[in-house]
Amino acid sequence: MNKPGVIDREGLNRLIQTLIGRGYQVVGPTVRDEAIVYDNVFSIEDLPAGWTDEQEGGTYRLKKRSDDALFGYTLGPHSWKRFLHPPERRLWQAQKDSLDFDIVPEQPDNTKYAFLGMRSCELHAIAIQDKVFIQSPHTDLHYQSLRQNALFVAVNCGQAGNTCFCVSMQTGPKVEAGYDLVLTEILDDSHHSFLIEAGSEAGKNILEEVKAGPAGAGEIKKAEEIVTNTAKQMGRAMETGNIKELLYENLEHPAWGEIAERCLSCANCTMVCPTCFCSTVEDVTDVAGDHAERWQKWDSCFTMDFSSIHGGAVRNSTQSRYRQWMTHKLASWQDQFDTSGCVGCGRCITWGPVGIDLTREVAVIRESTTCQEENFSGSEAQNENS
Repeated sequence: MNKPGVIDREGLNRLIQTLIGRGYQVVGPTVRDEAIVYDNVFSIEDLPAGWTDEQEGGTYRLKKRSDDALFGYTLGPHSWKRFLHPPERRLWQAQKDSLDFDIVPEQPDNTKYAFLGMRSCELHAIAIQDKVFIQSPHTDLHYQSLRQNALFVAVNCGQAGNTCFCVSMQTGPKVEAGYDLVLTEILDDSHHSFLIEAGSEAGKNILEEVKAGPAGAGEIKKAEEIVTNTAKQMGRAMETGNIKELLYENLEHPAWGEIAERCLSCANCTMVCPTCFCSTVEDVTDVAGDHAERWQKWDSCFTMDFSSIHGGAVRNSTQSRYRQWMTHKLASWQDQFDTSGCVGCGRCITWGPVGIDLTREVAVIRESTTCQEENFSGSEAQNENS
């Protein structure tokens, strides 16, 4: 919306203070429990300066960098959905009086979040959750309230992890939409700065208050090079052409059984996924029976109870549950929401304890199907020639 500006580390600190001064609860990357997680940020001192992460299937490790980059990591286990669609929340409570129960619905949360350090894939994930919670026939008023009050300060990725495949999903690494402000961290031997751009009127107003300096042609070029180089570093890739038809036509493929032999049905992949939205409700009462509450909590299609109806569980095997998850994520999600449910962040690969790789499982089905088609074509040609 305006020309790029430049701020230094102190300018980034001013940005954080400006957001706090405007009533925002700033949430960003911090180091805790040997991982980079999202938590309250009050100054740049709370950011993971000099830390990066190493990721592989079933593996995550923090590692010190040789510099003081503030956003020099890929992604941790948290996604922003834990703030917009929290792991648990009360829906209503009821109190017994002399004759009846007085039911009090929970009011929407009006917290003003400013999310600092969002990546392009995460912005795409929120756009997908908007389709689920706001643009569907049944609007989630809690999510809608938090979403409307939120401000997004994104960061262009300066490195890709070994489990990243956002290029395949066309969701990154360059931040292109859905942000209020976007930063590109530029770090070399001579200086440490951030190219900053506004993507909304709210972002433009904040940028004016922060008083960024004008960006030079060299800084703009350097920022573009950083994103271009990151796009070349993807640790994974997934061919998405015709993927919906591929999965629909291979529901009985032997690969599902092979995956089930490794899958623990632990639901880690759905918990860390930034787009998974399944939930359940639980009713609790006090011992006297005078007070009751209904809570919404995250659930997963990998749990046995999730598909239970009066006759038992619809998907009572690990094979059927993994097939449901992957087919929904990559195929039927397109029918429901006109988009894939995967943004290529790679969290499910990293945080699944046995290292099941979504990109590899799709490739196995695709490769075997291609071989069958080639063998069939070869047989037909041979028959025609005989």
